[in-house]
Amino acid sequence: MFTREQAIEGIESAMASGGYGAEGISFRDVMVRNRQVSLTVLGASAARQPALEASLREALAPLGAETVHCRFRDEAAPAAAGGAQQAPAAAQAAPGGSAGAGKAGGPVQGHGADLASPLLAGGSGTTFIAVASGKGGVGKSTVTVNLAVALARQGKRVGIIDADIYGFSVPDMMGIEERPVVVNERVIPIERFGVKVISMGFFVEDNSPIVWRGPMLGKMLRNFFQEIEWGELDYMLLDLPPGTGDVALDVHQIIPQSKEIIVTTPHATAAFVAARAGAMAIKTEHEIIGVVENMSYYVSKSGDKEYVFGRGGGGKLAETLHCDLLAQIPLGAPDNHVSEPDFSPSVYKADTETGRLYLELADSVIKRCEA
Repeated sequence: MFTREQAIEGIESAMASGGYGAEGISFRDVMVRNRQVSLTVLGASAARQPALEASLREALAPLGAETVHCRFRDEAAPAAAGGAQQAPAAAQAAPGGSAGAGKAGGPVQGHGADLASPLLAGGSGTTFIAVASGKGGVGKSTVTVNLAVALARQGKRVGIIDADIYGFSVPDMMGIEERPVVVNERVIPIERFGVKVISMGFFVEDNSPIVWRGPMLGKMLRNFFQEIEWGELDYMLLDLPPGTGDVALDVHQIIPQSKEIIVTTPHATAAFVAARAGAMAIKTEHEIIGVVENMSYYVSKSGDKEYVFGRGGGGKLAETLHCDLLAQIPLGAPDNHVSEPDFSPSVYKADTETGRLYLELADSVIKRCEA
């Protein structure tokens, strides 16, 4: 079986033998799926790109790669010890330790400028994962909530920022009824199922609509980092609004090192639209961890799988984005009762079939983020 580790070794060998590393050329975001390799190459001039790509194909073909796809970016990243994958230049900390250096040597502009948050400081150890979709109604928030709970069940310290400011739903989905309190001028997030949560839903009355323009969205997202007492976290999940609008751009400014998971249904149109969210992640240099296909099938009373929304959308999307299909989650709802002390409308119990699928998804995410 051709693995990602083998691909990285082959890429490093090709870079060394061709002298590309000495020229300041580096790589990151290596993904392997069905013997197809994709990666991002930093700092290669237009004149050097064809020869470099040919060298990579020549080095990886004997290892088992059938195709090699390179995404070339202009900026160069500094070399890391041992020739490991390079972090994006946008993820480097600004001078003085403030979060958010965009390009090397320049500060982040817009809502990410001069943002002081321990989570964003260098060495915080927090992995940011934005959960995105091309359109609404595919279960993106359900995936976010259940992945966060599954990570917490695996012993990880987890937070959720409900960044879908117009369509906030995380508190209701998790059965949260209380509001955050302020201690020493810091907002304490609500903790539920071992997950710390902050949402616009905590700050509106009677499910009132939010009528804001783009700049206000960015300011609220900034406040979710700067004014919340998050403590130490292993993972921070951001439930993004569907599409490729202002909040997605603000996430890029504030958290240039964020990774992304793209959620779709198996329907061909949903997958087609979700590809735009994936393209947005690539353009903003966020690493795509993989695709989650939600509502993949319905299990009937006879135990048969019925593919009510079609088949193949998630796999097709993963192939388009050169990443892995991480999970296929069935259509359904948790069998939770309001009389239970830990009742929530949308969180699956760990010992249910879907709950186990989310635990497997959490394992996959951990392996990809902590390898």
